[in-house]
Amino acid sequence: MNEDEILHSIDNGVSWITLDRPEAMNAVTWDQRERIIALLGDASADPDVRAVVLTATGRGFCAGADLRGAPSGGPRVPGDVARTIRLGAQRLIGAVLDCEKPVIAAVNGTAAGIGAHLAFACDLVLAAEPATFIEVFVRRGLVPDGGGAYLLPRLIGPQRAKELMFFGDAVTAHDARELGLVNRVVPAEELEKTAREWAERLAQGPTRALALTKQLVNASLDSDRSTAFAAEAAAQEINMTTRDANEGVASFVERRTPRYEGR
Repeated sequence: MNEDEILHSIDNGVSWITLDRPEAMNAVTWDQRERIIALLGDASADPDVRAVVLTATGRGFCAGADLRGAPSGGPRVPGDVARTIRLGAQRLIGAVLDCEKPVIAAVNGTAAGIGAHLAFACDLVLAAEPATFIEVFVRRGLVPDGGGAYLLPRLIGPQRAKELMFFGDAVTAHDARELGLVNRVVPAEELEKTAREWAERLAQGPTRALALTKQLVNASLDSDRSTAFAAEAAAQEINMTTRDANEGVASFVERRTPRYEGR
């Protein structure tokens, strides 16, 4: 893989991960997936990284999977397809969900198939006005992969999820916001600025508290009340050992603005 196909920088505590294959509408290759997964893992482990932005160049955010470079060379025996999905698309979506830093999707254009799921897995989704989201699988006679049937019902309910997946119609950015798939729609020229503002605001926050909050919210969708309450109590116990929690309490008592360090 040409590493230039994934641009990466760290600025003001924010890890910027940018898909850069505009000529292919940023259809993601096997190697690109591995690079994104690695960068998300690095963000989790680096205390100086306190937020992540996923975005892309050109007219497309991500037009889906480009499997032409996949190492398997195509399915040969029963189990190959499932293994490819498990080790590829599902690992990518899992890496976003499991990243210990808040992840913002800045969707600049078409997000189709796994590209749509890559956006929906993020903690916050910003969309430029020209952006569209397409559950493209049915158009190709395929079952949704990359966690789509897991993510969409939890975001918008099963009936609306089925509508999107059964018909495969393009959903505009504004309609996606109405459905609850997008947090905010902005003019295309304001997307990067808004993403930067949001990410840097998160990067100035109590990073460990945000990580624990993300884990609680994500796990709550699969938990009963007793399990969720126990997880909440455990998260509070862990968080109270951090410097930021102590700073937050001290700043409240002292009536001043807290200064969080992400530790």
